[in-house]
Amino acid sequence: MNVQHFLLRIDAISVWVGKAAAWLIIGLMTLVCVEVFKRYIMNMPTAWIFDASNMFYGTLFMLAGAYGLAQNAHVRGDFLYSSLRPRIQAGLDLVLYIFFFLPGIAALVYAGYDYAALSWRIGEHSTVTAEGPPIYYFKTVIPVAGALVMLQGLAEIARCVICLRTGEWPSRLRDVEEIDVVAEQLERSEYVDEETRKAAIERAQDIEKAARQRGMGGDMQT
Repeated sequence: MNVQHFLLRIDAISVWVGKAAAWLIIGLMTLVCVEVFKRYIMNMPTAWIFDASNMFYGTLFMLAGAYGLAQNAHVRGDFLYSSLRPRIQAGLDLVLYIFFFLPGIAALVYAGYDYAALSWRIGEHSTVTAEGPPIYYFKTVIPVAGALVMLQGLAEIARCVICLRTGEWPSRLRDVEEIDVVAEQLERSEYVDEETRKAAIERAQDIEKAARQRGMGGDMQT
């Protein structure tokens, strides 16, 4: 197994977990709709739904961290970064990963493990509402999500090292983006001719490239 294949395997893990966690949004939406109906139509609010919705959203947010890192989707101030050469970008990223990312995520995993272990030992329940649901399951997500982000971060560090050696960013798995949805919608439209469709897609691609320009190598479609 070469390094590039190993990196893509890690990307695949992060993408799979992120997509699996995305289904929690359906549960969250269901909880909110049920609570709105019970609270305002039936005048029978349910206290534990507030805690449950927080746990659904928190789990989704934490488990999507590795996915966001794998897709280079985290917000960054790149008005100068995007104009730098790949080797300079890689060097800057490597320094930030070593001095900020690794210590921060390691602390998250370490503290999160103790946090979750204590919660399991005491059988912790939420105190935000009366008869709050158990939250030790939710707290277990903290070290798990931290470990996934750490794994993806190690892959990003390896990408930085490869870029420093070769001068090019290695490829990564690419998920469907908004530009792909726009292209599909335009292709199915009966009111847009082929020339206009191509021009619109090219303009959208230029805007997206300018907004998120970064050396990412040859992306591979998931």
